[in-house]
Amino acid sequence: MMRGEIAIVTGAGSGIGRAVAQRLAADGAAVMVNDIGAERAKAVRDEIRAAGHRAEAFAGDVALEGDVAALAAATRQAFGDCTLLVNNAGHVHQARFMELTPADFDRMFAVHVRGTFLCTQAVLGPMLAAGRGGIINMASQLGQIGGIELVHYSAAKAAIIGMTKSLAREVSARGVRVNAVAPGPVNTPLVRALSDEWRTAKTAELPLGRFGAPEEIAATVAFLASDAAGLFVGQTLGPNSGDVML
Repeated sequence: MMRGEIAIVTGAGSGIGRAVAQRLAADGAAVMVNDIGAERAKAVRDEIRAAGHRAEAFAGDVALEGDVAALAAATRQAFGDCTLLVNNAGHVHQARFMELTPADFDRMFAVHVRGTFLCTQAVLGPMLAAGRGGIINMASQLGQIGGIELVHYSAAKAAIIGMTKSLAREVSARGVRVNAVAPGPVNTPLVRALSDEWRTAKTAELPLGRFGAPEEIAATVAFLASDAAGLFVGQTLGPNSGDVML
């Protein structure tokens, strides 16, 4: 159980983030639901409250320094300092490499890499001061094996894996565990935005023969956030339908 934990889940207005926010709240954490869309964030907050759990909502773009600072401050005001951060906010865009623009590339890295950096830096100080905390970064199996028409996405997710390992080496001895989750394809609005051809081909590649469900990824996050995962430091867990086997 996570009673006493104060969690921020970014990109929690739908898909994996929504499932993670709901699971952490059900396990006892107070959850700040962040999404770039205010109505989506409020809707998930209301779902969590209707189930009898604690949640607040904050709309903001994780790529913007001011929004991230305000998110951390709103969490502190509502519940106290964040003790568990799930960097889940995501962005997807599909194109062949030669069709990518610098703006496409920059936005992908802004959301995934800059967002993870800004949010982590915004909450890490109090965690280190308290000598405890958890950070879970949402990577992707494509950051490990790459993906056709998703070069910029795969590169950003690989950067998150590298950031996870490096920060874990820096702060784990001070009580803050940093890990990552690298899902395979999951039935979310983000993945459904990809072409039918891509999704059909990817399904055929999977040993399990199916995409995951958001709740299955949330279960992995909940494990990493729990005391049962005390030995997991700098790891990347892969609920990926067998797409990557390590």
